[in-house]
Amino acid sequence: MDAPVDTTRPVIACGEVRTWLLPSFRPLAAQEAARLLLLRADERVLVSERPNLYALSPDTLTGVDCRLPTSNGARVRVVGTVAARASLTEGRVVQATAYFRAPATGPAARQPWGHYLVRPGVLEPLGKLPEQAVAQGVLAGGRPGELDLGLIADGLLTRLRQHPLLHKNTRVPFKSRRTSLRWVALPAPDGQGPSIERFTLAEDDLRTVRLRVPRDTEPSAVAGLCEDFALHDWLLTTVVRMIDGKLVPVEGQAALKALRPAVEHLLHLWMPRARVDRTLAPLWDVLEQESGFTRQWRTLSQRIRDQLALLQTIGSLPEAPLHRDGAAESRLGTAS
Repeated sequence: MDAPVDTTRPVIACGEVRTWLLPSFRPLAAQEAARLLLLRADERVLVSERPNLYALSPDTLTGVDCRLPTSNGARVRVVGTVAARASLTEGRVVQATAYFRAPATGPAARQPWGHYLVRPGVLEPLGKLPEQAVAQGVLAGGRPGELDLGLIADGLLTRLRQHPLLHKNTRVPFKSRRTSLRWVALPAPDGQGPSIERFTLAEDDLRTVRLRVPRDTEPSAVAGLCEDFALHDWLLTTVVRMIDGKLVPVEGQAALKALRPAVEHLLHLWMPRARVDRTLAPLWDVLEQESGFTRQWRTLSQRIRDQLALLQTIGSLPEAPLHRDGAAESRLGTAS
């Protein structure tokens, strides 16, 4: 006889990551990053300086009572809390993530808030949860009145932008755009490891990823993996746009002005898997095979360095004096 299914275990985790250039002309130091991300007085900010400067806020909770997006139009009401957190990489790139996990079934009726507050980051359905329809609905984006994780993440970014540290320092060293990554994680078959079922680059700077992970994987670890994906996708997207049309032809100071921000602020940030959970780190290899993030990044980085070397070489060459008619004078002299 089969063992009874534990309907309280999560069968899906979903989240959305917003990645953006911190609105500050200079990068924040470690102590400043900790001050910026102190979202709760009862928990400290985690700060790491190896292999690069990284700060992670404690989770905040947002209570919700609404419908989940579904691909088939099913009306699925959930109640509980969405977890949200922010991170800062090298004092320069800020990310906000909102995420939750949900079980296969929940109470038939809404419970007092105390029931949900002791289950942080969990949304319980009233009845059964159609996880496949929810997974597709979350990735596609919801309708008005349905849960919007991106809106919660944006609210966290707005809160950070209003911090006194940034209030008088909102200029940025270069222009960039915000990107979004929506993700869903479903349980992998017993005995199998994590996998990427689909990774897409959609319009309007939206990316989506559908994962399979072992049943006991913490949603915070999945969120960390997706934050790493989102960070490096933002870096690649930003550098591609920054140098678009600037490498050829050589335009002297104009080209130097366009390429300099990439070298000063971005090229040293490329460190995939630096803080990804070990059980999920192999998924970077899958992403590399499909999308070739690092291959493209290395190619772009080398082109930028070659272009700057060429500009430096050209700038060091003496200019040939001109005749009155504009023709260059021969440096070899005239035969007598």
